[in-house]
Amino acid sequence: MTILVTGAAGFIGAYVCRELQRRGERFVGLDNFNDYYDPQLKRDRIAALCPGADIRALDLTDADGMAALFDETRPQRVVHLAAQAGVRYSLQNPQAYVQSNLVGFVTLLELCRHRDVQHLAYASSSSVYGDSAVPPFSEEQRIDKPRSLYAATKAANELMAYTYAQLYGLHATGLRFFTVYGPWGRPDMAPLLFSRAVLAGRPIEVFNEGRMRRDFTHVDDIVRGVLGALDHPPADPVPHRVFNLGNHTPVELEYFIAVIEQAAGRGAEKIYKPMQPGDMVATMADTARAKAAFGFEPATPIEAGLPPVVEWCREYFGERA
Repeated sequence: MTILVTGAAGFIGAYVCRELQRRGERFVGLDNFNDYYDPQLKRDRIAALCPGADIRALDLTDADGMAALFDETRPQRVVHLAAQAGVRYSLQNPQAYVQSNLVGFVTLLELCRHRDVQHLAYASSSSVYGDSAVPPFSEEQRIDKPRSLYAATKAANELMAYTYAQLYGLHATGLRFFTVYGPWGRPDMAPLLFSRAVLAGRPIEVFNEGRMRRDFTHVDDIVRGVLGALDHPPADPVPHRVFNLGNHTPVELEYFIAVIEQAAGRGAEKIYKPMQPGDMVATMADTARAKAAFGFEPATPIEAGLPPVVEWCREYFGERA
């Protein structure tokens, strides 16, 4: 059985490929290696985490190229992690989100439908909860008041996948990720931004005057959730389900910074700023549904998960305390 992993050179994708290698699964990956952040980091990531993996340079919106890949590899299961990420960037370049997250997703759905894919597990986001969110965020809550175009595209993905499940019987599972972090992470997210800045003695920007809480979730826990969901396709009459994958333990931003400071061996120079457009003040995952379905239970507190991120930043980027 072949598994297709999209976004395989991305942060979560490369870790998923590493675990598939460990499990002895047959898989092929794809990534468009775009320049949202340095493509060399993506290449270094896959070389370090999943060396020798079959990862093709291909864009989701290349319908002919995608069809040829499906015909060549004939995947029975798909882990769809490719997307244009970033809440704030969606305010600057909305067309990138329309192409990747909407056009590309429909291309994938059509191929899964016509090539008899048994199960599609795809990335959604905790940002879909938007202004309707009431912590802890439950999958039963409404997601019709997004705070960014990025969040709107992820909510749309869930509706599209449900439609294909209802019309065509496509088995699909949406995974709402909550602030994933770990070594080899995305350089535009707070764990790496803050770690690199503190190590180098640069100031960090702390939004909403520091009054923010995030459900930081270690990438190892996320990968267990992704593959747990993939291994348990929905059996509902409409075979579509959505799960939160988070730590269920929101952390105050100031404490998060303090853990980085301790690991770096120096204090942070903080510049306090107002809330950024599109951001959410707090996130917190209710993970009871995922635990019941496939035993999801995150096990990594930030006190254990963050210091290796700081050390990786020190080694990879060369910042020194």
